[in-house]
Amino acid sequence: MIGSPRGTDGALLTVDRGMQVLRAFRGDRAALSNAELVRRTGLPKATVSRLTSTLLQIGFLRHRSGGREFELATGPIGIGHAFEASSDLLQAAGPHLQRLADTLNVSVALAVEDRLEMLYVGYRVGPQVATLRMGVGSVLSLASTSIGHAYLWGLPPSQRQGLIDALRDRAGTQGDVVEAGIRRSFAELEAGGVCGVLGGHTAGAYGIALPVWLGRERAPMGLSCGKAGLRPDLAAERRRIAPALKQAARDLEVALAGIDARH
Repeated sequence: MIGSPRGTDGALLTVDRGMQVLRAFRGDRAALSNAELVRRTGLPKATVSRLTSTLLQIGFLRHRSGGREFELATGPIGIGHAFEASSDLLQAAGPHLQRLADTLNVSVALAVEDRLEMLYVGYRVGPQVATLRMGVGSVLSLASTSIGHAYLWGLPPSQRQGLIDALRDRAGTQGDVVEAGIRRSFAELEAGGVCGVLGGHTAGAYGIALPVWLGRERAPMGLSCGKAGLRPDLAAERRRIAPALKQAARDLEVALAGIDARH
């Protein structure tokens, strides 16, 4: 068990805090210090120090080579793949994601919202994609990525605005900039059904995304294609990717219509 609080409530609180630390490692996979983890999670310094020590011991974190900063180890990756393997919906989605990745020679992600971030629950890459390799369990910004913006656009208006307000609050003095970027993507989605963002989580990488509603419950998710390259032409990539991405979204919604999205 991570940490020391006793009783069921204390144990759940400690696990929740441990998950907060793991979520702080975003899609760029940058190594983080305890001080940066304190900043990202808002947890006390002593709590973060205790949690990283325990997560290190159980194989969820490791030290960056030659330093004291932390990076994700193989533990979370194993859990992510186990979740993917046990989910009927994700098992059914996998071939569709792979076909799209192979057709366009890109990485393809399926993601859900998780505490103002986007969590990859499905991920495939084309045979020639040597960069932008992340995977199931990767966490990207809801505020600055195409898959996050597409997910927001697909929500009912009241729920969408509540999340935008929360993202503005978290961004502080950059709140206007964050909302302006989201609104630009909304205009693209309204005009052409997809949105594109360059450098939303990694410099030189782009994402082209749209919302999807999957399973019997029509659970809202984001579906994106992405790649890293030298000075990519975002407009040209959006034109190239949009038709196949839209068709894949339609195929997914039809193929997965009878599957329980909760399992």
